[in-house]
Amino acid sequence: MLIALDQPHRDDIEVGEFLVVVTVYAANIVQDVRENIRNLVGGRMAHYERLIQAAVEQALADLETKASDKGYDGVLGVKISHPTVVDGGVEVVVYGNGYRVRRAE
Repeated sequence: MLIALDQPHRDDIEVGEFLVVVTVYAANIVQDVRENIRNLVGGRMAHYERLIQAAVEQALADLETKASDKGYDGVLGVKISHPTVVDGGVEVVVYGNGYRVRRAE
């Protein structure tokens, strides 16, 4: 579970390690050429928008999986870096701190 706490100091939350996920999605070469032409004349680059959206969603899912695999209940303070369109693809970096909820004994 990716969350942002509305209460800045909670005694029942144990903040864990810093978790980072990098996701890179490859662009379709034919659509990449079309987007480069569109870049010359202007307009929305819908292919890259969809590619960035898919990469962000995958990166967030991977961050949640990574936290779960390390025994965390979720991730606090999730940040998404500026998705970058690189040659032939899109790169997204997401990060945050794992957390555990302390259970009453």
